[in-house]
Amino acid sequence: MCENIINLSYLISAVLFIIGLKMMSAPKSARRGNLYSALGMLIAVCATLFEKNVIGYQFIIIGLVIGSAIGGFLSVTVKMTQMPQMVGLLNGYGGLASTLVGIAEYARLYPTLSLYDTVTIILTIIIGAITFSGSIVAYGKLEGIVSGRPITYPFQKTINLVQFFVIVGGSILLCSHPESYVWFSVIVLISFILGILLVLPVGGADMPVVICLLNSYSGMAGCAVGFVLSNYCLIITGSLVGASGIILTQIMCKAMNRSLTNVMFGAFGKVDSSGPETRTVNVQGYAPEDATIVLESASLVIIVPGYGLAVAQAQHNVRELADLLEKKGVAVKYAIHPVAGRMPGHMNILLAEANVPYEKLYEMEQINSEFERADVALVIGANDVTNPAAKNNSKSPIYGMPILEVEKAKTVIFLKRSMAPGFAGIENELFLLPKTMMLFGDAKDTVIKLVNLLK
Repeated sequence: MCENIINLSYLISAVLFIIGLKMMSAPKSARRGNLYSALGMLIAVCATLFEKNVIGYQFIIIGLVIGSAIGGFLSVTVKMTQMPQMVGLLNGYGGLASTLVGIAEYARLYPTLSLYDTVTIILTIIIGAITFSGSIVAYGKLEGIVSGRPITYPFQKTINLVQFFVIVGGSILLCSHPESYVWFSVIVLISFILGILLVLPVGGADMPVVICLLNSYSGMAGCAVGFVLSNYCLIITGSLVGASGIILTQIMCKAMNRSLTNVMFGAFGKVDSSGPETRTVNVQGYAPEDATIVLESASLVIIVPGYGLAVAQAQHNVRELADLLEKKGVAVKYAIHPVAGRMPGHMNILLAEANVPYEKLYEMEQINSEFERADVALVIGANDVTNPAAKNNSKSPIYGMPILEVEKAKTVIFLKRSMAPGFAGIENELFLLPKTMMLFGDAKDTVIKLVNLLK
């Protein structure tokens, strides 16, 4: 009876995970989908604690209390600009947990491991360790602790390839001689190192893709742990996360018109010393009063949010600006690029926080045809995803990447702190167009001035 109840609990958890994942595909239902998934995980955890022969619950309860307190504190205090970093850390924690379970199972079964035990433990440790160390590097790049530029060195790909072969060779030897803890230790150590070296050469512009990929890795690591522990719920959960992460990674790559191998090994954003020097261009700055006149006389304004909007925490002020324009008879729409930010869906979450109606958010494929009839494209902190060089300059590193075609609007108002380049490290041709009005300064302060002027 107890076993049937536990299996039924796992089945309910799996159904809740699938329903939750499906609901996350739409902004209106995403929050409820998250709650359903969390409920499914709670049921799965409780069922697992009853299933296993736990000697004492003291440390488990202590872990639950401490972990819940830390998680709750982080979720409440994290800023919207730090959300990608938090997601990266959570991916890493999942990988680390899987690795620790693999190490613990190896120690528990040593030295009489079966071939099945050895293979599943090896896969768990390799995927989990790479996920953890790679996620820590991704966190460092997003947080600014590690340079956002691609970090490369001579023979980097060769060294990574040698490490890969050492891991494969060591895994084969360990399967033949599972009691060889030396090879086990080597596999663990090199897996951690390989995760670091795989993410170091990835530039800041590719971080959304890397976060998706690491999310998939964490799911695959959890799935492998499910085979190690013979836990069906972990297998199902890990498979769902791994598969959805891979699909999202592919979507991000398509949005940037780049292959996954190019993202991981192309060192996108690296400065080429042999190439032409970056031009220093003086661009005229406009005052908020000038922009207000243009906005008030417009019929259609398309707002293009970017990471600069998140940094300035100006989403609520932008919503107020849009409301004022609509009261004056101006139609307002929002153009969302898939990689506008540092993680997938970053701008959607940001605007949802400010209660911007979901029906006003338009994906790139939907909104690009609208720019031709827009009087104003109001770009707030978005850079590379609006750069016409992606279409006009075959030598540009972002050439071929689908962009928001804001240059087709009658007037482009660009809110930016300075002329500094974006993640790709290149000049935005949009700044040089005669129709572009540059409003320099903090995005939030500038939007507040626009709001006050409109009032």
